[in-house]
Amino acid sequence: MIGVLSTTVIALSLAVALWALVLVVRDRTVGNALLVGLAVLEVVLLAQAVTGVVQLAGTDRTVDGFTFVGYLIGALLVLPAAAWWSLAERTRWGTAVVLAGCLVIPVLVARMIQLWDGAGV
Repeated sequence: MIGVLSTTVIALSLAVALWALVLVVRDRTVGNALLVGLAVLEVVLLAQAVTGVVQLAGTDRTVDGFTFVGYLIGALLVLPAAAWWSLAERTRWGTAVVLAGCLVIPVLVARMIQLWDGAGV
């Protein structure tokens, strides 16, 4: 795991979550700007997934590969699911789903860091 990339994912995810929180408080639905923020975050998550798989293939660390890759894939699926749900539920609660999805990402990244460091094996 690349520390700068993980930190970027966490910071960007929390920023988009804050943006979604503001929309929830203001009783707004998901708009194009928030969807663009989610797309940017998804691209960074995709970069992390590719980097993580490449590093896993070349490491001699004791890392549970199936679990690690599962977290990488899971992180990629959270935001599209949240975006789809928010577009189907055009109320503030759809926006709250995006908020929840963005808050899940830092937890998944923290768990990946634990697995990579060998603390969660």
